Amino acid sequence: MGIGLALISVLGLILFAYVGTTIGLNALFGVVFPYAAFIIFVIGFIYRVVKWGKSPVPFRIPTTAGQHYSSLWFKQNKIDNPSTAWGVALRMFFEIFTFRSLFRNTKAEILQGRLYVGSSKWLWLGALAFHYSFLIIFIRHLRFFTPETPWVISIAESLDSFLQVHILGSPLLYITNISIAVALLYLLGRRILDPKIKYISLPSDYFPLFLILGIISTGVLMRYFFKVDVTAIKELTLGLVYFKPVVPEGVGSLFYIHLFLVSILFAYFPFSKLMHMGGVFLSPTRNLANNNRMERHINPWDYPVKHRHYEEYEDEFREKMKKAGIPVEKE
Repeated sequence: MGIGLALISVLGLILFAYVGTTIGLNALFGVVFPYAAFIIFVIGFIYRVVKWGKSPVPFRIPTTAGQHYSSLWFKQNKIDNPSTAWGVALRMFFEIFTFRSLFRNTKAEILQGRLYVGSSKWLWLGALAFHYSFLIIFIRHLRFFTPETPWVISIAESLDSFLQVHILGSPLLYITNISIAVALLYLLGRRILDPKIKYISLPSDYFPLFLILGIISTGVLMRYFFKVDVTAIKELTLGLVYFKPVVPEGVGSLFYIHLFLVSILFAYFPFSKLMHMGGVFLSPTRNLANNNRMERHINPWDYPVKHRHYEEYEDEFREKMKKAGIPVEKE
């Protein structure tokens, strides 16, 4: 049910963009929707981060996978269980750039009535390939938003196409176009084929996968199979950047479908699980040092509470306690 709903939703968005551009609504899909999506993304992202930042964290609750500093007879793992700010910085660095906690992920299966626990590195590899491929593709696309291509983008493009492979006379093949497609299909297939993961998956888990798959598919079609006017596309994107929007001629429906799906992804991003990109920096299980035994932490949200001794409690309820048969200290 969740798979079908997510797939139908993405196909409906593609059909909506195709019909809209065929009837002449190019300005709507080329100007209005991108601006609206960007505004929603910025406001939504800031709102989620501020909301998380205001959430009370009265105690340090880091998740650890290593020995604590105070147990002197064991060697401390200063990355998995840091007690200093530098240790936390290292843990956050490896978490953000190498997905270290996902690398340590394990899977459990029951085979022939016995429980087996083993390593699960394919998920880590698929997630790493997807995120880094997406990052490089994003960097490459920045050339459409600058009058001249910066040297950083040129280097990224050169490294991405160093195999110098052509497909039937098409432009150079980018490695990330293959790696992100393979990673996406793996992540999607894992949700569909694994009964345990499929059982807990919701439409919101499938929708971004199908949406990004649609973005990648339309991008690959434009680069390798259907000719598009790159000059006209850059004129449109530069117009958006400099707030002088134009809708040039010669931009086909395929590009507007691609741009519309990207706009949907931007608008959907802050309100979905994709916000783990910002949430990882605010996770108290990752960004706090485990120094509870070294420093005393006082809850800043505590408010003064009037305490009563037992004698005061008994003075107030003595008669009722006697009637209920509860022993009292004073008659």
